[in-house]
Amino acid sequence: MSVPTANSPSAAADPGTLPRIRAGGRSFLALVLTPEAPLDIWLDALDLQVSRSAGFFAGKPIILDLSLVPSDTPGLENFLPVLTERGIHVIGIEGADRDEPVFAAWDWPDGFAGGRVSPEADIPDDSVEPPPLAPGSLIIEEPVRSGQQIVWAEGDVIVLGSVASGAEVSAGGSIHIYGALRGRAIAGIVGRPDARIFARVMEAELLAIDGFYAIAEEMPAALTGKAAQAVLVDDTLTLRAVS
Repeated sequence: MSVPTANSPSAAADPGTLPRIRAGGRSFLALVLTPEAPLDIWLDALDLQVSRSAGFFAGKPIILDLSLVPSDTPGLENFLPVLTERGIHVIGIEGADRDEPVFAAWDWPDGFAGGRVSPEADIPDDSVEPPPLAPGSLIIEEPVRSGQQIVWAEGDVIVLGSVASGAEVSAGGSIHIYGALRGRAIAGIVGRPDARIFARVMEAELLAIDGFYAIAEEMPAALTGKAAQAVLVDDTLTLRAVS
């Protein structure tokens, strides 16, 4: 009969010598598209918005919400491939039953991937009650340069410098830009219609709050280059002067 040695797999391990297992996590910002019938007209509107804000959907994960589209809507069977052809990356679908025959040819996504890296966390011990997570603000002391993306779902984002054209700042709460805002600012990404966007110099390419957005051409010319704030008024993104 063989006797297990200290190095054999069947030997009992001393819990005090084992490494502590750590698990990291990833969180991500996904935009939600909610199409409406008729789909051909909705796609025309989408193409117009994309042409006026080039790159807005590029590389972003998209959740497709089909709750407003009945299964017998004309064109629905080809809708996902049509979105894919437009470079829209759908990572999840909600508001529909994937077993419906109309979705038979769809490459239905099975899950999420990617996202920004969050700090490492210990796997919790059931005997210890974890402390509650407190929301907070993220302060960015350096300018946000073209091509950079800042995503902070836990609260407000405060940028002490400027946000360059081609840069993007997203926040669960409000966004405060102490310099010039020339890129894109997306506030209220966790369902906060009361969020606001403030900029000392408002020259934004795009502003969005809780899914409602406006591009540069839709903003009042009188406020361009001035101190201004963006708020939601009756589901319409509105720009106001800040004195």
